[in-house]
Order: sequence, then structure tokens, then C-alpha cells
Amino acid sequence: MKTSNLITILEVTGSALAIIYALLIASNTGNEIVGFTLLLISAALFAGWGFLDKRWAFLSLQFFYAASAIIGLVRWA
Repeated sequence: MKTSNLITILEVTGSALAIIYALLIASNTGNEIVGFTLLLISAALFAGWGFLDKRWAFLSLQFFYAASAIIGLVRWA
């Protein structure tokens, strides 16, 4: 698989999961655990994209999002 194809998959999947995460958290319907899990997965996918595309600032931002997801999971578990 070409790197550009992998980057596209990581970008699109990470974006879709981040959108679903935001909707779940904003809906306040008791789906926080699922939402923060999706945020953690999204951050991992975006981190992969940042690493492959050598976007170091974007990669470092994903550590913040992953930490936020972990805090959310601990808080809501």
C-alpha cells in the first residue's frame, strides 16, 4: 500500500471518529465511554498520519487529545 493511500485512510477514519465523538459527547446521552474511546482511537490514527507525513506539531497535538481521552475514560468509568 502506498504511503499516500495509508495517510488518506488515517485522515478520513480519524476525522469520522472525531466527528462521532463530538456528537456523542455533545448529545449528553450517556455515551461518554464510547465517545472518549473513539477520541482515543482517532488520536492514534491522527498520530499515525502526523508521523507518516512528518507533521510534528500535529503529531504532538495528538498526545494532548489522547491524554484528554484517557482523562475522560477515567472520569466516566
